[in-house]
Amino acid sequence: MRSDASSSGAGGSSGRPPQAVVSRETSLELVRQASALGVDLDDSQVSRLVRFEALLAERAVALGAVARSDLDRLRERHVLDSLRAAPNVRSGGLAYDLGSGAGLPGIVVAVVVPDARMVLIERRSRRAAFLELAVQELALPNAEVFAGAVEDVTEPGDVALARAFAPLDRAWAAAERLLRPRGRLVYFAGRGSGQVRSIDVPDGAVLEALVRTPVLESAGPLVIMTRQ
Repeated sequence: MRSDASSSGAGGSSGRPPQAVVSRETSLELVRQASALGVDLDDSQVSRLVRFEALLAERAVALGAVARSDLDRLRERHVLDSLRAAPNVRSGGLAYDLGSGAGLPGIVVAVVVPDARMVLIERRSRRAAFLELAVQELALPNAEVFAGAVEDVTEPGDVALARAFAPLDRAWAAAERLLRPRGRLVYFAGRGSGQVRSIDVPDGAVLEALVRTPVLESAGPLVIMTRQ
């Protein structure tokens, strides 16, 4: 998939992991943290995620895609938070990251689910360029960038991810037209939603789950809805 403005650039990737030096301590810590979220990481995935953290610090903050105040907590606030979506993306499926921004959660999920096709949708050109860079730097042949609006995507998908994208009703409206029947929207609710007991489910959606993650204190619940 490509937009008129940009193509992925991932197709020519060798798929080799980035050459990043990761200390054993850092590796074990990230493996442990991911395991607490129900995600198992191999050495290649650890290397990619550590490199992605560095790219967020080096490039995404300057773009305004990540808050400067998050520099000291990139892993918990963004990488680990994004990892929570991975169990909802199946191998062989087509996933969309709506308004991907800095690739959160799309790039993180693409690292962890290498057999899924991940399309990072981003209409802002500078952020789309960052996503292109990240896809190349991390050698992610399963990820591609659509530099355009969500409304311009037409291929039906299996799952849509929405993190810091729009309120729930608008996120569902954007996702519904992209999802196949029984396709899922995985919506990251804000931290202030942690005590919410119920959700106003939009028309055409079925609430499948409201998932809280106590091990991440700063995270709001995941709202998982299915298209009827």
